[in-house]
Amino acid sequence: MSQMHQKASLPGCPSCEEPLEPGDLFCGACGYDLAAVPAPPGDRPTVAVTVPAQGAPEAAAAQVEWPAASVTDSSDQPAPTHRPADLPGVDSGGRPLTAGEPAVRHDQPGGGGPDDTSGDFELAAPDPRTAEHAPAGAPTAGAKVCVACRSGRVDPDGYCENCGHAQPRERDHMEQELGSVAAVSDRGLRHHRNEDSFAVSSTALPDGSPAVVAIVCDGVSSASRPDEASAAAARAANEALLESLPRGTHPQQAMHDAILAASEAVDALAREPGGASAHDQHRQENAPACTLVGAIAAGGLLVVGWVGDSRVYWVPEDRSQPPARLTEDDSWAAQMVAAGLMNEAEAYADERAHAITGWLGADAYELEPHTASFEPDRPGLVVVCTDGLWNYAEAAGDMAAAVPPEAHRRPLHGARVLVGHALDGGGHDNVTVALLPFAVAARGAGSA
Repeated sequence: MSQMHQKASLPGCPSCEEPLEPGDLFCGACGYDLAAVPAPPGDRPTVAVTVPAQGAPEAAAAQVEWPAASVTDSSDQPAPTHRPADLPGVDSGGRPLTAGEPAVRHDQPGGGGPDDTSGDFELAAPDPRTAEHAPAGAPTAGAKVCVACRSGRVDPDGYCENCGHAQPRERDHMEQELGSVAAVSDRGLRHHRNEDSFAVSSTALPDGSPAVVAIVCDGVSSASRPDEASAAAARAANEALLESLPRGTHPQQAMHDAILAASEAVDALAREPGGASAHDQHRQENAPACTLVGAIAAGGLLVVGWVGDSRVYWVPEDRSQPPARLTEDDSWAAQMVAAGLMNEAEAYADERAHAITGWLGADAYELEPHTASFEPDRPGLVVVCTDGLWNYAEAAGDMAAAVPPEAHRRPLHGARVLVGHALDGGGHDNVTVALLPFAVAARGAGSA
């Protein structure tokens, strides 16, 4: 090891790099004449070569002495960090930089400034000098935007990728306006989900006259899957009406058949996979269930139909005329009043008042759809709603007072105001209301 280390420390032959021994005049490997090698130059320190700028004083070429950076300030706090633009600079000749001179040079034809792009080639991609960089989590075109920060993208799980807030479910608040009919549904302030649903639509009778439909359903909270039940019922009833009315079916019969179709749709939920088993002797217990109320304006008639305790109110456009409630509840309170055992105030003050006696569902052994037909002699507004609204405006006069005066011209606005009325009152239940303006020519009064 020591011998190898010694040879490696000796100089090598300039020709073949073979290690040499002290005193060699010729290389023992290739015979190179070592006497021909010039002596190495003496060691000289490396110095910086500075070329003074033309016309600049000799002091500009002197070595710059940089001040030592301070670690802390006078209060023993870490010294602040300066950006390059915070301190004055000099050019290569030691002259102060001209104020306003761009910090970045743009090599462009014609020597234009940074805004001169007359000689640029057309870029296939956005110009990186002007492109705006979106923050992480920013929504792309068409993506759902967070309702909390209004800037983040909502992921498939319903959370904002920017601020992390959970987003409201789609059914928490729903609105729809279709021509002269509109509906609004809201989760309310106490329930964890919206179990109401609605459908609004329009079609034409065989003579070409319009028919407008509003359906409102309220899921029974004590049943399983009430939100699915209300959605299935509203959809089935609406589809049945859109199929039967253009064929010439009388609107009152069409409403009756639509309620039966809605009942079948809710019954089917109990037979779906994951629902109650058909082989279970208790399969009808806690089956999906809901109530239904609907209205049709067609051919000068106003037809209403219902099962349960959702209601229809009539509010005349002329507020000097009396309003009216057009439905009777399928409820314990209504039965007590009908039997003469309690007056209406006493019955609805009882804790059993809202126990319903009629509903749509597999455990509703006797389905009794209620329908009624009216022929209003004056224009007005039809209010179709769940008990989440009428709990805060039970009497017809109270409901008429809550309806804004312009609601017959702006039904969506009116529906929003009524939902707000329920929320201001406490919002203890889901709230759904549909408004259907009814316009008629002046003629004799009559109803059926």
